[in-house]
Amino acid sequence: MSGNFREAVNATCREMPGAEVSDPWGGGHDAWKVGGKMFACIGAATPGVSVKTADIETATMLIDAGVGIKAPYFHRSWILLPEDCDPDELTHRLCASYDIVRAGLTKKAQAALPARDES
Repeated sequence: MSGNFREAVNATCREMPGAEVSDPWGGGHDAWKVGGKMFACIGAATPGVSVKTADIETATMLIDAGVGIKAPYFHRSWILLPEDCDPDELTHRLCASYDIVRAGLTKKAQAALPARDES
């Protein structure tokens, strides 16, 4: 996996309010979470980053459009973005995944997080 890609993903995720990274399975995964819920994951072996989409239909549309593929080991609402993904698309998908997961947290958990700068 390209170190530049991993660093680009990590740099984007690091800017998300309340985002934390861990390696829950060992072996070099970067699992980004907000409020304890994962929104992005860079695997140890498969190149790319897995992100959550709004629903299975959105994931299917993005897969059909060639944006990504089905994310291995994840629910069907997740897609795997390849390392050669357009940088703007990558940033958009990481931010969208974060927003989806953050919005699904309890109101109490959301209130405990720093404000989201939408700029």
